Amino acid sequence: MLNPQEIEKLEASAKEVRRNILKMVHNAKSGHPGGSLSGADILTVLYEKCLNIPTNWDKDSDFDKRDRFIISKGHASPLLYAILAQHGIISKDELLTFRKMNSKLQGHPARGYLPGIETSTGSLGQGLSVGCGIAMGLKLDKNPAKVVVYMGDGELQEGSCWEAFMQAAHRNLDNLIAIIDRNKLQIDGCTENVMALGDVSEKIKAFGWNVIEIDGHNIEEIYSAVEKAKESDKPFAIIARTIKGKGVSFMENQAGWHGKAPNDEQLELALKELE
Repeated sequence: MLNPQEIEKLEASAKEVRRNILKMVHNAKSGHPGGSLSGADILTVLYEKCLNIPTNWDKDSDFDKRDRFIISKGHASPLLYAILAQHGIISKDELLTFRKMNSKLQGHPARGYLPGIETSTGSLGQGLSVGCGIAMGLKLDKNPAKVVVYMGDGELQEGSCWEAFMQAAHRNLDNLIAIIDRNKLQIDGCTENVMALGDVSEKIKAFGWNVIEIDGHNIEEIYSAVEKAKESDKPFAIIARTIKGKGVSFMENQAGWHGKAPNDEQLELALKELE
């Protein structure tokens, strides 16, 4: 359980992550703010409290024992880059190079260009399969590290996700945690109108996973869920109910902000709200 001071510090850190997301996308005049803002609380808690991810990356003597984090919804790269900067893995000075020519901060995360990226992502529906492979490898090596895959709910419309859910249960990958950003919006609108997902929790349970549903903006609930997942005897899914565009009133619950950059005036308004 977190104390009030820890929660306050994490909330402040998540706000800073949101500010940096907006500045990056605005400066690049392209990117995906909506689904990046919705995950700021989740990734802040993961990196600052729950996962063993070294700040000096591959220079750490126990580097092989690090927890592996995969951002399956790779279009939310501004979120990942802002978190890596907040965690000290990359410099905050690099953030405004996002999506610029020759930048290491590409539109979708690319392994080999930047520390802190376990695998290249962007093609939706593949992250959980990659996570399964990594989790199996860790088990073969008797490595105690955990694998966390952060997914969008829209990508659950891809059949490959469900093959991975089935594979993880069959192989009893109790070192695998899936966190699903359930904001119910994707680029074409509401997920339930594009292709209804229904009761995601019950579906994943039916595939042999342990599942919990939480408020994806409640710091204590996020922390408690991840700590519970780390002790699970099965692969564990966290369904995090979130608000797309969280923290900026005119972006919240608006599918139009899935992949659109704010203009100068909108950025100013958004940053004021996040002061």
